[in-house]
Amino acid sequence: MSFVDELLNNVELPKMVRIRQCFDSPEEIKEVEEKVRQEFAKPEIRNKIKAGMTIAVGIGSRGVAQIDRIATAVINELKALGAKPYGVPAMGSHGGATAEGQRHVLEKLGITEESLGCEIRSSMETVKVGELPNGLEVLMDKNAMAADGIICINRIKAHNAFTAPIESGIIKMLSIGFAKQKGADACHTYGFGQMAGNIVEMARIKVANTPFLFGIGTIENAFDQVVDIEAIPAEKLEEREKALLARSKTYFPKIMFDNVDICVVDLMGKIYSGGGMDCHVTGRACTPFMQPIASIRPDRITVLDLHEKSGGNATGMGFADFSTKRLLDKVDFPETYPNVLTSRLTQDGYVPVILANDKQAIQAAVKTCIILDGRKEARMVRIANTLHINELYISENMLEDAKANPNIEILSEPHPIIFDENNNVIDIGINL
Repeated sequence: MSFVDELLNNVELPKMVRIRQCFDSPEEIKEVEEKVRQEFAKPEIRNKIKAGMTIAVGIGSRGVAQIDRIATAVINELKALGAKPYGVPAMGSHGGATAEGQRHVLEKLGITEESLGCEIRSSMETVKVGELPNGLEVLMDKNAMAADGIICINRIKAHNAFTAPIESGIIKMLSIGFAKQKGADACHTYGFGQMAGNIVEMARIKVANTPFLFGIGTIENAFDQVVDIEAIPAEKLEEREKALLARSKTYFPKIMFDNVDICVVDLMGKIYSGGGMDCHVTGRACTPFMQPIASIRPDRITVLDLHEKSGGNATGMGFADFSTKRLLDKVDFPETYPNVLTSRLTQDGYVPVILANDKQAIQAAVKTCIILDGRKEARMVRIANTLHINELYISENMLEDAKANPNIEILSEPHPIIFDENNNVIDIGINL
């Protein structure tokens, strides 16, 4: 037995209670195709498309709900208007900053040439379309610039690294996603302190100097479901994105407890957040330029595994204190580091303290909390990932707080965390 084994062997873990958080959120749009059709019927959108036009449709790398259906519906509407659309990966440095890697990211999201019904043109080549007063180049995907018109599809939501009237959405995709690695690198040059201004200024230059027509923005409720889809013409982009972001934040899910010592995250990955784990849920800011929506501020964060659809990209793992060997074994560093180097968030690529298994990784969090008796005093939550937190586990000592909250439903009696023969949790992902 190693010294680490001896040190952690006697660390008892609290019993956990499964709960359901009830969020007041609008209902999901079931017929996304019909909603896309309605948006294309708006005169300010329909009149921008002429028969015979080639249209580049930008699609990103985020796990946007229903992105495969929405993208296909957009392509179909463009075809119905006589246009000749093709897809373009608009994801900055993601996919290992290679053309094939970005095509592969789309495949993992269920988006292929066969499913879209059109060609996907993937390249890392860019065209310079302007320059900011601070000297930063404004670059645009070469394949997109070859089209008669450009549109993009993206979810509008809070950004992981800065807080501003415009954060993550169409404007960010236009400025960074379409700029590929070189342009994304330029936008991040002066860090996240200037990011909010840079993305807006770059988008303005691109609207003025490229054939950008409109964006398709989505917002989601607390259950990762699409509750609105809006086609936004270029001339109204800033106005509408501000309004949709503000609305999106009112639906944002959060852990309904103020005092949490430990947050255990079963799965991290790009499909959940650009930072692998959303800071707005974990409560741990990754820069001084963002204010987490979450009220929790955990002393320790443990992440257990990396989702297979992340393709080995473990960007954001450095914001956990502890992790496991099985997560580390899945990390593809050449896939991860382009994001780290481009964003300048070096901690994104840090490797947490690695333990042999899930049990030890959770025990380490309890052991290192600055409290006398971790098992009795540590207030611990365990979530499937930072995108799905309607059901989660809380430690037994949080039960009275849960009972006092009318928006929380108790689903189980207190019980020990169940581990398999390898000391890994059995219900990884909490059935999600």
